Amino acid sequence: MAKRVQLVLKEDILSLGKDGDVVEVAPGYARNFLLPHGKALPVTPAVMKQVEHRRAKQKEHEAALKDEALAFETALKTIGRFTVKKQVGDDGVLFGTVTNGDIAEAIEKATEKEIDRRTISVPEVHAIGQYKVQIKLHHEVTAEINLEVVSY
Repeated sequence: MAKRVQLVLKEDILSLGKDGDVVEVAPGYARNFLLPHGKALPVTPAVMKQVEHRRAKQKEHEAALKDEALAFETALKTIGRFTVKKQVGDDGVLFGTVTNGDIAEAIEKATEKEIDRRTISVPEVHAIGQYKVQIKLHHEVTAEINLEVVSY
């Protein structure tokens, strides 16, 4: 039985692992694919030190992103309510619906910060009124805002 080889991945490989993971693979796989294509490096103390340094930087970056998301969540809560104006029929029913793009636009006007519309979860809005909207700012931070739909 052939001896397995330990390598450090330089990029994510679907069936093997993520960037920076230490994996054990067959020597032929390492020699014929991973090493020549620059997808992995042999495990050495210097490489392990680089991996640890990269992981520390990644953790710092993630913490900074989370702090930024928490600050934005606080800003959204401070503003309190966002208003979207839509055309309404005689019976109080909207022409069309309120989309996540409409909400993103209202938030951008109020906060002057761009927000990805795909992170906004909109309930079914077909009439004038107040609604709760969820916004995923970070994989650990979700903000809930009040949305007021009014006619113009």
